[in-house]
Amino acid sequence: MRMFSALLSLSLAAVSSVNAAPAVPEGVKTLEVGANAPDFNLPGVDGKNHTLGEYSDADVLAILFTCNHCPSAQGAESRYKAIVSDYADKSFQMVAISPNDPGSVRLNELGYSVYGDSLEDMKKHARDQEFNFPYLFDGDTQSVTKAFGAMATPHVFIFDKERKLQYVGRIDDSRYGDPASIKKHDARLAIDALLAGKEVENPTTRAHGCSTKWAFKKYLVTEYNEDFESKEVTLDTADADLIKKLAANGTDKLRLINVWATWCGPCVAEMPHLIDIGRQFETRGFDMITVSVDSPGMKKKTETMLGRFHAAMPKLTEASIKEEGRTTNNYLFEGDTDALAEALDPEWEGTLPHTVLISPEGKIIHRVSGEADADELRRFIVKTLGRFYSAE
Repeated sequence: MRMFSALLSLSLAAVSSVNAAPAVPEGVKTLEVGANAPDFNLPGVDGKNHTLGEYSDADVLAILFTCNHCPSAQGAESRYKAIVSDYADKSFQMVAISPNDPGSVRLNELGYSVYGDSLEDMKKHARDQEFNFPYLFDGDTQSVTKAFGAMATPHVFIFDKERKLQYVGRIDDSRYGDPASIKKHDARLAIDALLAGKEVENPTTRAHGCSTKWAFKKYLVTEYNEDFESKEVTLDTADADLIKKLAANGTDKLRLINVWATWCGPCVAEMPHLIDIGRQFETRGFDMITVSVDSPGMKKKTETMLGRFHAAMPKLTEASIKEEGRTTNNYLFEGDTDALAEALDPEWEGTLPHTVLISPEGKIIHRVSGEADADELRRFIVKTLGRFYSAE
């Protein structure tokens, strides 16, 4: 996806210039080796609150700051779980804390994730990934995150029996999801040393991952949403030949095409979720196309409805369709159901809504007839595009 790599670089460069403001809240810095473990009392995905004191039996305690959406964090999740499993018969405990303010995460920052970073989303994520450790939420106040000085996800702090910090930094030296890419298991080495009553050889390393999403940067999400809301919503007509071309998908993008109508209740119910999905995955080489089967005489009503949904195109989608020689991702189909089915999906029986995911090779890899479950659709998209970075 070379085209999108270039576009994404330009987009991130623009974001970087906006982000020239302070990187962290004033006075916040990472705990130094030898510091006492800050206390906490935080809600977990199990519906209970958890405190530092309840883990007092463990000789070694790892406090891991991680989150749902970050590809670096997701790539390391198998390592988190493996550490917990491998040290299950040792006097060791790992506790994970999500540091992010959910309101400070833009939709297009969730392109590697099914879920956002709210506590309710954490519950779903922990269930899906079968977490074998406590997973706590600090996004409301970020007071614990500030006390630790957690700057990234993941960022791990490992304490001895007296709860003095003995290691801080990365889990290991790989930025990728493949465990075979690891050359040095920094956190494991620290745990082994402490369990053996020895000093940690390298007590400080650089954490690598997504920056903590601090609440004071909510304004960036506001600006992002305002920019999207200012975009024009457009609608063109399409015949069977154009639909067939769109379905052939001669691009490097994963393409979602949704067939709908203004008079279809389930279509109207699912449309806001589909628009959010189009925004969420814009940086991954993805676009969302709507095809209305309203009659040509209802074009004005279709335009009005799309405007109320604000079915506009994100920036990277706008750029990509220009390269295709198109001007919109919203279409009103001129023709009958049979012609549309033959052009788009011969397996479609004509029920509304109907949604297909099409690979860059023009193959339908997923279809939903009827109202789509947004989480399930996101889950399939993420599975197709990947949850974390690859070294290839």
